[in-house]
Amino acid sequence: MNIPNFKDLVKKLSVIRTNSSLLLPIGIGLVAVVLFIPNQLLSGRLKQQIESDSVNKGKSIQSIEVVPREQLEQKEKYHERYAQDANQIALLAEQTTKRELLSYEIFLDPNVRSTSALIFEKFGQRFRESVDRLLAEAKAGAPPTKGEIDRSLERSPTGSRTGAGAGRASLYGRSSQTMPYLGYGFGKAAEINRTIVEEICLERAKSASVYTLATDLSGYEFWAAYKYSGADEAVKDCWYWQLGYWVTEDVVNTVNSMNSGSKSVFTSPVKRLINVSFSLGDGRRRGAYTGFRRGSKQTDTVEKPRYVRSVGDALIVPCTQRYCDGYIDVIHFRVRAVVGVSAVLPFMKELCSARQHKFKGYFEEGPEQTFKHNQITILESTIKAVDPESQDHYYYRYGEDAAVELDLIGEYVFNKAAYEPIKPQAIKDELKAEIQTGKR
Repeated sequence: MNIPNFKDLVKKLSVIRTNSSLLLPIGIGLVAVVLFIPNQLLSGRLKQQIESDSVNKGKSIQSIEVVPREQLEQKEKYHERYAQDANQIALLAEQTTKRELLSYEIFLDPNVRSTSALIFEKFGQRFRESVDRLLAEAKAGAPPTKGEIDRSLERSPTGSRTGAGAGRASLYGRSSQTMPYLGYGFGKAAEINRTIVEEICLERAKSASVYTLATDLSGYEFWAAYKYSGADEAVKDCWYWQLGYWVTEDVVNTVNSMNSGSKSVFTSPVKRLINVSFSLGDGRRRGAYTGFRRGSKQTDTVEKPRYVRSVGDALIVPCTQRYCDGYIDVIHFRVRAVVGVSAVLPFMKELCSARQHKFKGYFEEGPEQTFKHNQITILESTIKAVDPESQDHYYYRYGEDAAVELDLIGEYVFNKAAYEPIKPQAIKDELKAEIQTGKR
């Protein structure tokens, strides 16, 4: 066991006692060192926090654009107008389809199925009268018929129809075998008859602004030969031909607008409205696309307007990709016309332009208002030269300007909400049945 050396302890204590004045500074230094390290760590963290929470937020506040009160009020007004524009667009979309009806009795009467067949015949009469009115406003006329030509030639100095075809053929340098009149001879009588025919045709062209007949417009002959076959079918006929009439009305009004101020076919941009139909014609009917041109699926002697609910209902595959849905209804139609070469694009533009119509409510619940509708889109256009020697144009005179035959396929869009309250139940049942049976 080692015994402590008291002399050494005394010496150490004496040293401490001698330097006791240094103990306090040394202690303070040690405490400072101990506190300095955590303080540096804490200050770094505090600096980062101040940088992120205070300095950066201060910079962002400085970068905020201070909007004057007047400018803020202007922005509020702008947003209000923006909302109003959206509402106005929806309102205008409905107004396009809120149109006058040919018969308010049929579409507003829920018990129409139990009424007499006379109400449907009355609809057909109004349809035809309305078409006649449209054509009268357009100053439409017709070329002379073969019967009229025959009767005129029989009263001519030659006393017969001899030479009518030969005269026309010699005028265009073609054989008389291509003309409607065949084997009527040649010579002076033929020249006289040619002159007579030409004068008759020219007079007809001078007396009208456009060539067209009521029977050229789809639906006119349908209602002329209409036979009642049950209330449901009659209601559906009336509904689809109401849609068809709106299309026909827009087409004829387009012709009338284009020919405004013209007193004869010679000065009219639109010289002939060949037909307005809801099929491809020539035995073809709505079908899927087959190759470059449109194909056919079925034929039908009566071509009524039809809702385009799928490609099978379409005249062509629509480039717009529009079909009937929860918001719109769509039908396709075809227009063929003879127009001046320079009028092709103006005619197409006018056909797709907005038009005004009057409306006072389906139930006459308000004052008459003026609305606009713009429902046509052209899906396809085809142009071909007019052959004046062909049978289709033989008695027509279009003037000196070059003319072409314009063939258009278009779509017509209806706002569903606008006329849903008056859409017949028979139509709704039909469309619902098509969905349930998988036809759509």
